[in-house]
Amino acid sequence: MADTTVRIDGNTLRLPGDVAVRFIRTLRLPESGTHPLPPGLGEFPVRRVADFPDTVPEAWRARGGVMLPVYLREAMWLSFGGTTEPAALQVGVGKVCAVSGKPWSDRLVREPQNYVVLPRQPWLDGINSGKGTVRQFVAVPLGLGATVEGQVTGEEVWGGVQLQSFALKEPKLAAWREEQRRRVQVPPMPQFGGYGAAMPMAAPPAPGSAPSPRRPGGGAPRAAAAMGLGVGGSMRQEVYADDRPLSDWAERPGGRVFVHLVTPPEWRRITGEAPPPSPVDRAAYTRAGLPWFDYYDEDAGDLAPTDTLGAVQPVGDWLGDDHAPWQAPTPGQVLPLKDAQGKPVEDGDW
Repeated sequence: MADTTVRIDGNTLRLPGDVAVRFIRTLRLPESGTHPLPPGLGEFPVRRVADFPDTVPEAWRARGGVMLPVYLREAMWLSFGGTTEPAALQVGVGKVCAVSGKPWSDRLVREPQNYVVLPRQPWLDGINSGKGTVRQFVAVPLGLGATVEGQVTGEEVWGGVQLQSFALKEPKLAAWREEQRRRVQVPPMPQFGGYGAAMPMAAPPAPGSAPSPRRPGGGAPRAAAAMGLGVGGSMRQEVYADDRPLSDWAERPGGRVFVHLVTPPEWRRITGEAPPPSPVDRAAYTRAGLPWFDYYDEDAGDLAPTDTLGAVQPVGDWLGDDHAPWQAPTPGQVLPLKDAQGKPVEDGDW
């Protein structure tokens, strides 16, 4: 029987098929205009819900999974660096598919495609909302209607992020492995290099340097301030179309995990740990001459956005305009890019 275990390796979630997902802190983009890819500013720490049974809300215990701390209007992206074999990964925001805008499903669908293909897709910064662009993932509380979930479904029930992986069917996977063995051996690219690298919050790299690789409270459980993902500014990024027949993929998911988003005060209360510092100011980052990124892949096909996700409005429509100062990066700051196991994460009812 296939292993459906999800584990935490450092701050990396590993789903069946050795799918690797990291949650990366980043600069929040202005909500007008289209921008280069923002940098990574460190990993979000990830903890198992099951490790804090006395302090997590009861509803979280029922859903299982993991949790991470995030500030109001903080932006994030998902890195898939380190995924070693082909996999299809569904990404949900409040159980709305971030690729298709359709309701969460335990099946892969092609029209519209409701998954990303790994390791072909190196990262995902937001919902697929434009031709060759995405709108950035930004954390907001439930109850305002600002989340993708609230705008698409009309209600906010789930929040958080949902992940579900599908492997290639065994004959197809065996053929892929054989093809890899026959290929001429070349030095592998670093798993977490380029845009996938994260920079420590406390010590960003000096201008012109390359990014470097990028982590118990008491009291009775109570309701927590639930968080979900809305959208922010637009950036240039493709969500790649799958070039395999849908029949190549397994019909059922190999594993899944619910990712709860926790406010910093709740993180401290639940875990007893200090949350990461608040995000760096984006204008100061740009003024310091630190890099932004641009990624171009001429061989890839971009998925057309759906009307559902194209209509999602930025969080500023609910929380007010973003008046933080903004200085656009100079052309020289936009860098071109390419083309030990822990305890199992417990799943629950969601």
